[in-house]
Amino acid sequence: MFVLADMVDFMKKLARMDVDMSAEERHLFSVGFKNTIGAKRASWRIICSFEQKLTSGDPAAMMIDSYKRKVEDELRNVCNEVLSIIAIHCLPLANTGENVVFFYKMKGDYYRYLAEFSTGTEKKTAADQSLMAYQHAMVVASSELSPAHQIRLGLALNFSVFFYEIMNSHERACQVAKQAFDEALSEINSAGEGVYKDSTLMMQFLKDNLALWTSELTGGKPPF
Repeated sequence: MFVLADMVDFMKKLARMDVDMSAEERHLFSVGFKNTIGAKRASWRIICSFEQKLTSGDPAAMMIDSYKRKVEDELRNVCNEVLSIIAIHCLPLANTGENVVFFYKMKGDYYRYLAEFSTGTEKKTAADQSLMAYQHAMVVASSELSPAHQIRLGLALNFSVFFYEIMNSHERACQVAKQAFDEALSEINSAGEGVYKDSTLMMQFLKDNLALWTSELTGGKPPF
């Protein structure tokens, strides 16, 4: 049976063949690692939630802290491996606007994941690298991809999450999400909804986040 670990290994080998990936290959590469890192990020969040409930001097505290550090090491290893593959094998071979945006977005994502659990200088470095990657992807996306393109919308979604969760800049998060949503909606209204049917889910995510974040900023006033 072809399991997740097999797919990840296969896609790592493909990336290291130094060929520009097709859309399907790019998707499999991203999904394989996303599932791997997603499970570890979920575990880390559960551990942190449990840790916060412990009372001072709880005998379980040391065990929980040890397990959290283990999960953080695993997260760090996966993130660093993905970032290395992207830097060495993916971005240098990317020769379409889609691929450039996709892999810079992915670079921003994995530095963001590092920033989630890091502290001090390590956190700042990861956050700075994530910001630069997202900014570069946004510049290329603005010139190469339609406002309603699925990859451009996914980039805006993740970039806004970066501002909200990592930078604690809630207003900037709302600005990025709203601009992306409004520009995509205008494009879809002009071109027809059927042309961009794959973008609907990303737009819904943007809308949901905007509703939540704006409500927090305005005390319940809806953004739409």
